[in-house]
Amino acid sequence: MTAPIAARALLEDLSDEFLRDYPRGARLLAVASPSAARSAAFAGGLADALRSRGVAVSVAAQDGRDEASLRADLVTPFRDAGGDAVEIVSGAADLLAERTRGLWHFSVWLIDGDEVPHTAATALVDVTDPEAPTRRLADYCAVPPSFLT
Repeated sequence: MTAPIAARALLEDLSDEFLRDYPRGARLLAVASPSAARSAAFAGGLADALRSRGVAVSVAAQDGRDEASLRADLVTPFRDAGGDAVEIVSGAADLLAERTRGLWHFSVWLIDGDEVPHTAATALVDVTDPEAPTRRLADYCAVPPSFLT
């Protein structure tokens, strides 16, 4: 199914930004949110946008893996394979935890409604309306001090 025009435009913009900053090599991209299902759906659309630009893309789910398992099961095999490709890993908030955030070249945090943005993400996307997601620039001074990244 084709994404609505607004969603497709945002996915293309994110793809262009990612490819501008990381044009080649084995690149890792995380899509995270409080909902693993929400992250997986968005990761699929982002993979399609990257493929439309001729990029080889694979998508994997975090599936509850901790930092050591992410490294062993997903990151190391992908990097060792080398080549010019992107692996998108979708999952829950702990993809951007202190010990895992350094695994990714680029990360997307999905916000629904008034959820608090994750300050470690490269890009924040408001998916309150999934057919018209919007890029969000957060005022990190407004993030509650109780929100630890």
